Amino acid sequence: MKILVYPHDMSVGGSQLNAVELASGVRDLGHEVTVVGQQGALRSHIRNLGLEFIELPRIRRRPTPSIVRALHQIVRSRDIDIIHGYEWPPTLEAFLACQGTRARPVSTVMSMSVAPFIPAKMPLIVGTEQIAAVERASRGDRVMLMEPPVDTRANALEAVADLERKGLDHGLDPAKLTLAIVSRLAPEMKLEGVLAAIDFVGGFKGGQPLQLLVVGDGPAFDTVRRKADAVNSQCGEVRILLTGEQADPRWAYAIADVILGMGGSALRGMSMGKPLVVQGERGYWRALTPQSVQDFYWQGWYGIGDDPARGALNLENELAPLLADAALRRELGRYARQVIDERFSLDVASARQLSYYQQVLRATNPPSVISRDALSSGYRLAKYEFDRQLSRLRGRLTNDDFNTTPVVSQQRVRT
Repeated sequence: MKILVYPHDMSVGGSQLNAVELASGVRDLGHEVTVVGQQGALRSHIRNLGLEFIELPRIRRRPTPSIVRALHQIVRSRDIDIIHGYEWPPTLEAFLACQGTRARPVSTVMSMSVAPFIPAKMPLIVGTEQIAAVERASRGDRVMLMEPPVDTRANALEAVADLERKGLDHGLDPAKLTLAIVSRLAPEMKLEGVLAAIDFVGGFKGGQPLQLLVVGDGPAFDTVRRKADAVNSQCGEVRILLTGEQADPRWAYAIADVILGMGGSALRGMSMGKPLVVQGERGYWRALTPQSVQDFYWQGWYGIGDDPARGALNLENELAPLLADAALRRELGRYARQVIDERFSLDVASARQLSYYQQVLRATNPPSVISRDALSSGYRLAKYEFDRQLSRLRGRLTNDDFNTTPVVSQQRVRT
């Protein structure tokens, strides 16, 4: 089978890492897999995985016609079977690029809700049981659940060397307990929790000294940096350390005493055998324990609280037992790794992804741009763009990637 994998972008983020690591896993099962996209930090990881990469034209308004043309040419010249787009812009470009060819498009959405203009008959992979249940109500058996997989060999303590040197290079104090956040610093979903964690560490007056390591870049980086500088100045010492984006952030997971995070980042920290407190929005923080794990299986590694003003206090309540008890940290770290091994292994996920590709080839016809499904998708996309333009004129536009309206906020966790 010949497969093109098209990540959302080339920054180091959860959906993108899932895309290329699954591409590598499917390649290792004996298939020809090529990654396409633009320049970016993820290129080095693609190179290290030994995957072929083809650069696409520059992104403009999505879907970008020049990207669609380039993809169409690759599909024809290489006789591609599957073109797999991650998140809605690559999904639509993959769908259009397949027109008039034998290739089938596949979509993966790891955002917290699915864009309504993704064609209803398009094979769709989502990342949580809750989203899968919502989408199956309208899309039927075209929807597959694929929880974010983890390369358990690469994301293990023994796979990361020179931890102490890496930490010292970034100014970490080995005498302090370290909380770590590895995340794209975006205003949507991420920023509120990062700022709450900074507030908590800045006001911490417990026993052993505490520091917060924030690894990542993004549009909210300057906001986070200003907050960190203010807290460090107020404390009279460096408690908050920002590294910016790291092409290989595994050392940060490995050196941490506790991971704070959501989504794929939370899972990679768990794979390192570290205790986890899951970050969400509106003040949500919850530690991973045998009692809480079923909720995370249903809603994903994320949640919605009741009051954003209580974020630092809620984090303190979840962290207090962990910070006070090294034995509990070790116990919950071992449990976190057990969860990964049993449910989130990249090897198992790669085999499931390959099986889904084979199912798609057996069950679907090549897409037709004149189909009712395509016309309906085009109408919904046009409405989405109109609403965005209206929001821009009213000064309320956000960088909406469908993380700003998560399914978990619309359908509260089941009881």
